[in-house]
Amino acid sequence: MTINQDHNITTTARWDRLAESVLDGHQIDVDEGLAILQSADDELPALLAAVFRVRRQYFGRTVHLYYLKNAKSGLCPEDCGYCSQSARSTADIPKYPLLDTDQLLAGAAQAAENNARTYCIVASGRGPSNREVTQVADIVRRIKAEHPLHICCCLGLLTSEQALALKAAGVDRINHNLNTSRGFHSEICSTHTFDDRLKTLRIAREAGLELCAGLIVGMGESERDIVDVALELRELEVDSIPVNFLNPIDGTPLARTDVLNPRACLKALCLMRFANPSTEIRIAGGRERQLRSMQAMGLYPANSLFVSDYLTTPGQPPRDDFQMIADLGFEVVTDGDVLEGA
Repeated sequence: MTINQDHNITTTARWDRLAESVLDGHQIDVDEGLAILQSADDELPALLAAVFRVRRQYFGRTVHLYYLKNAKSGLCPEDCGYCSQSARSTADIPKYPLLDTDQLLAGAAQAAENNARTYCIVASGRGPSNREVTQVADIVRRIKAEHPLHICCCLGLLTSEQALALKAAGVDRINHNLNTSRGFHSEICSTHTFDDRLKTLRIAREAGLELCAGLIVGMGESERDIVDVALELRELEVDSIPVNFLNPIDGTPLARTDVLNPRACLKALCLMRFANPSTEIRIAGGRERQLRSMQAMGLYPANSLFVSDYLTTPGQPPRDDFQMIADLGFEVVTDGDVLEGA
């Protein structure tokens, strides 16, 4: 029995039955996804308790940390409405070409110091030049020789040759977010298509790279759009899903779009876990602003966090993240090893 087949059961039983069915292999449908997002706030404790059963089955009480380095800032010709680095943005942000080897090595050292499992190298732009790919590949080889870090690169649209070069250098994963549903994509970007994004994910997978792809909640999309992208990511069988919450930045077209509250954010995270039960789900950009005092609750459905700063916005101090994780009774894991008292 799914949650839409019996409206007379108690709230707790309603969500427990969904958790049981998902653990038994049931794949939620659109109606069930909408029911999660539209559930009453009074149901949230029961929803979180149920979704934690699914999270615990696959990830126990562990948390994976990611450290992000903005390797190339601004200077982007794309017109993504949410982004402070886009061609449409007038936000006051740093603008610089690809950082040199020493700077990116220093970032890797900081990632290791912060107990991050994965170091993310992110570069703005439509896609990298072959010269930039060669530079990143050389840097990744150095990082891999010095630190036991997973490496995820987010470089924009890729060619097959570029993806193969990154794989050969030791890159583990490519991040290329869908950001939103196919139906809403044209509302936030006109300089590339939803299919362009799917093509890069396909190219990365064919090169043997793991896939990291997620979304941004709160850009004015409908609840159906959120469900659609959750199910699209399930069909793609991605390895990691970063769930970003819009941080409206002055100077961007979405600067005045601030429609979220912490409860809606938690329901979105629950949807992602129920739709993708065994996939790593990361609370990503905007969590400090949009989850606020309820950040810790996000780790009942999610099992991963960015630690430290984001692309052009600061995060909370790493010590606060470590304390939050410890207060939950959870543990940080790096490359298979659980760190006591992280």
